[in-house]
Amino acid sequence: MESRGFDFFTGVPCSYLQGAFAVLERRGAYVPAPNEGVAMAMAAGAQLAGRRAALLVQNSGLGNLLDPLTSLLMSYDIPLLVVMSLRGWPHAGDDEPHHEVMGRGTAALLDAVGVAHEVLGPSVDSLAAALDRAEREHRHDRCFALLVPKAALASCPVPGTGTDAVMRRADAVAAICAHLGDALVYSTTGMISRELFGLDDRPGNFYVQGSMGHAIGLGLGTAVARPDRRVVVVDGDGSALMHLGGLALVGDRKPPNLTHLVLDNGAYDSTGGQRTRAHPVAWDRLALSVGYRTAAVCRTVEQVHACLERVAGAPGPHLVAVRIAAGAGGTPPRVTSVLDNRGIQERFRFAACAATGLGVDR
Repeated sequence: MESRGFDFFTGVPCSYLQGAFAVLERRGAYVPAPNEGVAMAMAAGAQLAGRRAALLVQNSGLGNLLDPLTSLLMSYDIPLLVVMSLRGWPHAGDDEPHHEVMGRGTAALLDAVGVAHEVLGPSVDSLAAALDRAEREHRHDRCFALLVPKAALASCPVPGTGTDAVMRRADAVAAICAHLGDALVYSTTGMISRELFGLDDRPGNFYVQGSMGHAIGLGLGTAVARPDRRVVVVDGDGSALMHLGGLALVGDRKPPNLTHLVLDNGAYDSTGGQRTRAHPVAWDRLALSVGYRTAAVCRTVEQVHACLERVAGAPGPHLVAVRIAAGAGGTPPRVTSVLDNRGIQERFRFAACAATGLGVDR
């Protein structure tokens, strides 16, 4: 791509594109974005300033792209190469279930909005041909999507990323589990949900598969709908950053029964350890500025225990940021090895409603 003149790269990681992200990170040529829409707008801005930009994303983020794609790039005739992993394709059963719908719908959605696309084959010649086609689209000020299936690109380790924290994610999650009681819990997609499932599976846990950035929205909705129940959201830094406006909404509504934990390792562990941003986020100051009642940052297991004991009986919303080390530190089990997504929602709904006599509305 660099030999074709591309000199500005941004996006949101996917494990299928791990090798490309690693090379770009090593060269300092990649700007990580919190979500695909922001990444696309940033790439468009670089194009307008005379750079040749490429966007690297997962097809599950296509929904985040559609507004800037259709109303900005296509409306203003700004060309862009979109390198998009093809999760859930060609066989949905070969991937996690939350990729199924977008896996079968990616090509149709691109067709519907009029974006040319091509699936990358296994050879270098296939890549060259696809980039030739992208160049032809570029000359007509049109976007082009290069769809990358599993194993089409080699993987390699990313450069050292993350925070300088030493607490392991498993230890942080274990400390959190000790304080959950009968709370209704939403855990974000990826390793955090897997860790929680492996350590403390219970009907009141809703493991969010996909829907990155939306765990806090789920938690807020439940906290407002059920003020009699304590609600805990176990988030990650990448997920919280993806739709940061959710924190502002929590601060505005101020549900007293909501506790929001952000496990911050500065990296996307689930997709290969790519960094989420260049500098630490002051989660405590951010949360207080948008209206959370309390906020704290924990760096040790002892601090996690002390903080959760302190907020247990106090009105929220509370935000507790937990600095953890990057890296899985083991391989926690996949939730979907035991539960399907329908089973997760049905048992959670029963746990949320049945104890108080509320109907489980179908």
